[in-house]
Amino acid sequence: MYDVMAIGNALVDHEYVLSDAALEETDLTKGNMTLAGIEEQQQLLAYFKLAEIKPSKHAGGGSAANAMYAFASLGGKPFYACRVGDDKQGEFYLKDLHEAGVATSPQSIHAGGVTGSCVVAVTEDGERTMQTFLGTSSDITADNVDFEALTQADWLYLEGYLAMSEGIQPAMNQLRQQAGIHGAKIAVSFADPAVVKFAKDGLLNMLGNKVAVIFCNSEEAKLFTDKKQHKSAARALLEHCQTAVVTDGSNGAVIAHKPNDESEVEIYDVPTPVVTNVIDTNGAGDNYSGAFLYALSQHYSLSECGRLASEVAAQVIQQFGPRLESQNYQEIAKRVLSA
Repeated sequence: MYDVMAIGNALVDHEYVLSDAALEETDLTKGNMTLAGIEEQQQLLAYFKLAEIKPSKHAGGGSAANAMYAFASLGGKPFYACRVGDDKQGEFYLKDLHEAGVATSPQSIHAGGVTGSCVVAVTEDGERTMQTFLGTSSDITADNVDFEALTQADWLYLEGYLAMSEGIQPAMNQLRQQAGIHGAKIAVSFADPAVVKFAKDGLLNMLGNKVAVIFCNSEEAKLFTDKKQHKSAARALLEHCQTAVVTDGSNGAVIAHKPNDESEVEIYDVPTPVVTNVIDTNGAGDNYSGAFLYALSQHYSLSECGRLASEVAAQVIQQFGPRLESQNYQEIAKRVLSA
């Protein structure tokens, strides 16, 4: 049995620390993800080399994978569907997940494929800007998905980045249908403002008639709903879900909840822990979603879910890389959930 089955793009992160001025020399949009071909990524890396900007971290990444890493490290049992190559990067990627307790399937390995990679540019304010070469992950289809795993899971977690991939949409529809048959609840992460800007139809397909939970940040929520305030955007998202979780950095998070059409809307404000030194925001939203969903799967209240998620995300942004050490997650859970 699994607590959750997730599906997402498998990427190995290569992090670089640079100035805003250096970032402006690229064609990247600060704070957003940009898809690129292998040649474009090589050009970006060549620029970094010429500017003597050296890599600071090499780590497993991918939005849903980061969320499931947090979920497993907190004590949950996740299954992750993806597509990697049978190369050293793919071997590194899956080994990293397995050691954390995230289950995968041999169907995720594509013979002769090149594992995707993400260049993460971290500026002095800690903001992350990403250029992603999907590699073999761009061809993820139903053949890479172990649908049997979903019959054993209570939750299905869908990564918003996959809204940009046409090839995976039939599998998405099949997963949503199977979740309905087996009573698994669905959570969707919008993942990035670029997804909402350029793949809103794909997101709407993920959401179907309605899902249990939507995770997004304030910019994504406002873009999706055309609302100017994140609290009103959270309310508007309830047209598509029972619970909308909208994060807003140091301003905290808003949780809007309406379990059925007859219910009154419940609003919860969850403060963000004070962080004096933001180093790297890469993976913060993913970890927030994974920690929140873990607590929700263990039947904690929405406020408790928000507090755990906020504490985990606050720790992530105080280090380089998208994931904490496994014991750090346990320490945070013990402190927050036993309080």
